[in-house]
Order: sequence, then structure tokens, then C-alpha cells
Amino acid sequence: MGRPVCSSHSEGDDLSIIATDSDPAGTCSVPGKGDGVMKVVLFCGGLGLRIRDAEDVPKPMVHIGHRPILWHVMKYYAHFGHKDFILCLGHRAETIKNYFLNYNECASNDFVLSAGGRKLELFNSDIQDWRITFADTGINSNIGQRLKAVEKYLEGEEEFLANYSDGLTDIALNDQLDHFHEHDKIASFLCVRPSLSYHLVSLREGDDSLVSDIHPIDNGNVRINGGFFIFKKKIFEYMRDKEELVIEPFQRLLAEKQLIGYAYDGFWASMDTFKDKQHLENLCVRGAAPWEVWRSAAQNGHHKTATRVHCESA
Repeated sequence: MGRPVCSSHSEGDDLSIIATDSDPAGTCSVPGKGDGVMKVVLFCGGLGLRIRDAEDVPKPMVHIGHRPILWHVMKYYAHFGHKDFILCLGHRAETIKNYFLNYNECASNDFVLSAGGRKLELFNSDIQDWRITFADTGINSNIGQRLKAVEKYLEGEEEFLANYSDGLTDIALNDQLDHFHEHDKIASFLCVRPSLSYHLVSLREGDDSLVSDIHPIDNGNVRINGGFFIFKKKIFEYMRDKEELVIEPFQRLLAEKQLIGYAYDGFWASMDTFKDKQHLENLCVRGAAPWEVWRSAAQNGHHKTATRVHCESA
């Protein structure tokens, strides 16, 4: 008896979709200019030195539950209708390429196995309607260089989204987009309170030993870059060769009052260390992952029909 194959992209599989869910991921409609759909640039090329001991894979491929954090980020954007992705690859690019070339739908979807293992019906599909561009942008490139390297893949796009691919949030993306369009600036990024256990200390002027204030760093006015960006195509006019995105280009935007931040106090977490990974993993295992906005949409009745994929044994 042959082994039933779940992957919809493995060579040699006999796979055909016999019914399609009209809204497979509980996709939200996105208001905005035109149809509101944007390309999503994901920075996936970093070394991730602080978390390398967790898994010997690129940082975006470190797993949270059954899927890598990169998948969770992509699933978040797909939920809001943005399914055209550009992956800026670097360190161990082949790992990311092979993951999607051999994607296994069964890992995160319900399915029925019958006919003695020769027939498989998959009720939902994660990436059936995703478009993914894989772009090698250099092993040691910074974020600015990676973005500049994929400019050619954004031809004809007036606006696009971008993300560090190592942070998760439950923010309603439509709200950030509305804020961006209302202010009509070139760049916007998510501003969040740091999820750190440190205390912020202020020293009295004239006496660098006397403490004038101390409070938790997440209980005050301190905000950090949350890594969820919205850009107009004009951002490239503010970039120079080898510059880091949030340093020189952002300073030029600041000087011209073309940079805005969207403050958000809801759930946001980055995965920089093994401790961060454990925190996200625990939330996922308990079924309490706030960033899985697509699950709440499904529970609220967004699914209309099941997607069934027929798979004969290979």
C-alpha cells in the first residue's frame, strides 16, 4: 500500500481540489485605495545569533507550535487579504525555500483518511492562494540593503507592507492602514511598549548618583519599533547604498515630517531569545495565542464551506 501524501506541492503527488472554501482563512476585507491589497515584504535573512541554540535553522524558521514563526506572520497578513509575499532571504535561504517547496498542509489542517489510506480529504488549505517570491538578498546584508534588493519586485506598487518576521501581534491591521492613509505620509511603523522586565532609571541633573525616578520600562512613555511597517513606494527615494533602513533613511523622513508611528498597547511579542520562544510556545500550546486572529474569525462563522483536497496514495 502506498503512503498517502498530504503536501500539495511535493513532486509526484496526485492532488486535485474538488471543492473550494469561499473564505478559507476567515479573510477580512481591507478598506483602502483600490482593492486595498498590498504586497508584503518579509525580512528573513538575519543570522538570529541570540536564538541559534534553540534550533539550527534561520531565525524565521524557529517553530512556534507546528509551524515556524515566519508562517505565523504570513498567516496574519493573509487573514487581512494580503497574500502576495516577497521573502528577503539570506542566511540558510535553502531551508526556507525547501520548507515551502515541500509544504505539508496536514500539519495544521483537519483531514479525512479513507479507502485504506489511499484517499485523503483535506478540509482547509493554508497557502493555496498565496503567491511567494523568493529573493536572495545576501548573507550579510542589513535590512535597508535587503529592501533595496527587492525594489524591482515592487514595480507598479504605490504602497506595500513590510515586517521583520520575528514579532507577533493581534492588532487589527485595517486600523493601522486607516491611520496611515489618514495622515498620508511616506512611512508608518507599529510603536509598542517593550515587553521587558527591566526598570527605567532617571538620575537627578547635577548629581549623577541620586535617583529621581524608577519604574518598569513597560509602564511609562517608552515605546519601541514593533517591526510592522507600511510604506509608500517613495521610501526608496530616501535610501542610499548600504544604509540601514531605520537609521539614515528614517532620519531623512523625520526631517521632512514624513514618518509616523502607530501606538498600540495590545498584544505584541518578539522572538529574540530562547525565553521569548518558550513564552510564545506556551501560549500556542494552551490555545491562547492572541496573534492567531484567523482562528477567532473561523469561530465567529467566517467559514462558509470546507475546502476538500483529494489525494491518492503516491
